[in-house]
Amino acid sequence: MNEYKFNDIEIGLEQCFDVNITEEMVENFCKITGDLNPLHKDFNYAKSKGFNEKVVYGMLTSSFLSTLAGVYLPGKYSLIHSVEILFKKPVFISDCPLTIKGKVIEKNDNFKQFTIRVEFLNNKKEKVTRGIMKVGVLDE
Repeated sequence: MNEYKFNDIEIGLEQCFDVNITEEMVENFCKITGDLNPLHKDFNYAKSKGFNEKVVYGMLTSSFLSTLAGVYLPGKYSLIHSVEILFKKPVFISDCPLTIKGKVIEKNDNFKQFTIRVEFLNNKKEKVTRGIMKVGVLDE
């Protein structure tokens, strides 16, 4: 776990990590949220809607923004203020690993907050998700 303090954060600072989404994770997400949409649960239904596989929950993939901020950028002292996310392409288990990338694009000294541009790439290096996070840095 990183422990960047606010003064350590520079525009251009980048962090990334890979994640493998599994069928078990999809099932656990369903149990936690109660989202039973067949697009995520039923192969035949997903196929009937034009997909070759069941679609991974977008909110499951975007939940790794918590890992990006809470472990990598800034890590221990993070406090997520806001997230804007755009799902550009559906994600399938066969797309994994996903690469989660974050880059600092703005820093606000008055609020001890910085802005991260995020993107998720599938294993074909296609951008599947992009967004903006505003993250605060807590006092040590």
